[in-house]
Amino acid sequence: MTLQVCIMTPDKIFLNQQVEEIILPTNTGQMGVLTNHAPLITALDIGVMLIRTSNQWNSIALMGGFALVKQNQVTVLVNEAESKETIDVKEAEETFLNAKQRLEQAEGQKQKVEASFAFKRAKARYQVVN
Repeated sequence: MTLQVCIMTPDKIFLNQQVEEIILPTNTGQMGVLTNHAPLITALDIGVMLIRTSNQWNSIALMGGFALVKQNQVTVLVNEAESKETIDVKEAEETFLNAKQRLEQAEGQKQKVEASFAFKRAKARYQVVN
């Protein structure tokens, strides 16, 4: 038995396929979902969603949202999603290094919050391509 996973962004259905297993980046850490998982709704953090089909793992950068798990169907509603095919490797690496540097140099609460958000986003994209 498999899971039907549908990832939706505000402007399109990003992914709709059957998979064996997923790992979601929730606000409280990573959460794995297999077939016959208990029903739940969870908030998603900015991070990497891992998807296993057969013996192959694929990763997708998610930019926050929610996931609903019910009757072997997983609906993921996110602000934005990106896969390895849609991310430029050099740009992702440069953005990650710049965001890391800005986070280290941030002063004041507002600057630290903004730098942290940019870093999490850049890190997720960088992890997908590496």
